[in-house]
Amino acid sequence: MSILRTIARVVLGAAMVGAGTAHLTVQREEFQAQVPQWFPLPEDLTVLGSGVLEITLGAAFLALPGHQRTIGLLLAAFFVAIFPGNVGQYVEGVDAFGLDTDGKRLARLFFQPVLVLWALYGGGWLRSGRRGRREA
Repeated sequence: MSILRTIARVVLGAAMVGAGTAHLTVQREEFQAQVPQWFPLPEDLTVLGSGVLEITLGAAFLALPGHQRTIGLLLAAFFVAIFPGNVGQYVEGVDAFGLDTDGKRLARLFFQPVLVLWALYGGGWLRSGRRGRREA
């Protein structure tokens, strides 16, 4: 595994643990504000569940490098699954985490594909190197 891929995996894993911890503690109300009005589960339950999932996936990405492909794919799927919530924040005009204008909320939507690619790269799904060789 390349050092760059390892760094990508470790940084994303740590970021997920941090974000998940924030879901459960200091930024719980901010995250509740981001749950779309149409979502069928209670806001607090949604925030708690997604926080636990983020901590679990992030910790697994850090601690289980032998399973990086599976975890990277699960993280990418998670980022796809929460994208409708980000769209909801934009459409509903919800201010949270400094996203207090439509322009900022719209710009955030374009970062979600970056997270998907980051998870896939850290998980070893994307090829790298001069010849496009697949790294283990």
